[in-house]
Amino acid sequence: MPVDPQGRFFEGGRPIEVEGGIAVRAKRGKIGEQWWSRRFVDVLEQVCDGGRLARGRAYARKGQVMDFALAAGRVTARVQGSRPQPYEVTIEIAAFDETQWTELTEALGSQALYRAALLAGEMPHEIVDLFTAHEAPLFPDRLDIRCSCPDWSVPCKHGSAVLYVLAEAFDDDPFLVLAWRGRPRDALLDALRGTPEPVPAVDPLAVEESPLEDHLDGFYTSAISLSRLRERPTRISTPPELLLRALDAPPVKVRHIPLVDLLRPAYRELAAPPES
Repeated sequence: MPVDPQGRFFEGGRPIEVEGGIAVRAKRGKIGEQWWSRRFVDVLEQVCDGGRLARGRAYARKGQVMDFALAAGRVTARVQGSRPQPYEVTIEIAAFDETQWTELTEALGSQALYRAALLAGEMPHEIVDLFTAHEAPLFPDRLDIRCSCPDWSVPCKHGSAVLYVLAEAFDDDPFLVLAWRGRPRDALLDALRGTPEPVPAVDPLAVEESPLEDHLDGFYTSAISLSRLRERPTRISTPPELLLRALDAPPVKVRHIPLVDLLRPAYRELAAPPES
């Protein structure tokens, strides 16, 4: 059995090919297209051994990861190596408790930027700062990675392969990042829908009262020149996806993403003015 420079044994040889394994789409270069996936990969490359990560990328691109399951604070997977029996990989992080998620959900629901983006199936960059401000970092700086292979390095190439497959899964569904921290998509969105709309601190229609006699001299005088008066477009517009908001969402998902979240961008594109 091969030995590394520190005298530790690890698996060697060509891995057994897997039929129907989970192969990442990126066959060269960086893995992860969306900003949140890239942020996760950046964390991996800072805290993990570069050599094992390189071999893990090769495994991920070959489809050696047979399957994986994600739950609050835990990812489990099977990875096929050179031995007949697949290796069992477990990756754990600290999931946020109910008190933390109550505070985070209230903070997300109180700001229109986060509320609207998440309900539309998007992950705004600024959400990282919100989680950090509540001492609940969105991306973990510590990973507890265990594998049943004989390699003592952490992570081994099997664990690294699962991490890269997970990063690309984040591309397809950013809510997996939140689910890993302890709040599934449906639970979070239901809570956000039930959060009252933020109320402005100042009433924009409020005016300071003053006695009528103070305005008698100019009461019948226009405050603006009649030549400058013109029709102005209304500032109130109906969102193009209003129908999707009003109707009950169909129980249909495409690659783990609800159909309604996929239709929203299409509705907005159809409502956009034609390019000149």
